[in-house]
Amino acid sequence: MNERTGIITFKGNPFTLLGPALKVGDKAPDFKVVDNGLAPVTLASYKGKIKVISAVPSLDTPVCDTETRRFNQEAAALPENVVVLTVSLDLPFAQKRWCGAAGIDKVTTLSDYQERSFADAYGVMIKELKLLARAVFIIDAADTIRYIQTVPEVTSEPDYAAVIGAVKSLL
Repeated sequence: MNERTGIITFKGNPFTLLGPALKVGDKAPDFKVVDNGLAPVTLASYKGKIKVISAVPSLDTPVCDTETRRFNQEAAALPENVVVLTVSLDLPFAQKRWCGAAGIDKVTTLSDYQERSFADAYGVMIKELKLLARAVFIIDAADTIRYIQTVPEVTSEPDYAAVIGAVKSLL
């Protein structure tokens, strides 16, 4: 497994990412995660749609909570051909509970807890913590990566304006 250093910190301390360093223009790798009902979900599940995939460490933390709520608000203004997905290693039951309590209805939460195939394919597993790094991938309708934002400090929020601007450039 590819180890990458010097990319992220957590509370100021450097950590290691496992997996490939994807680039804009790459074909988006497939993955297999599960939805809140334990049904399998893959990249092909959103064929023909623009996909905004937000990887987060855990929905039960303040920054992930804020980020997912913000993306839920932003998603309400996006057209039907755009899906906003949040992937974490949280159990699907915890994701479902959190979404209900937070009123999340535009973002789809997906769990990578079973196979960690999203983490491995997208290079966002934090080796030392066994959690996903905070990152956003935008994948166009033809499954090509058009935007990547790996947040350098895991406890910081992503640049929402840059993400939404990148989505709007594909519309």
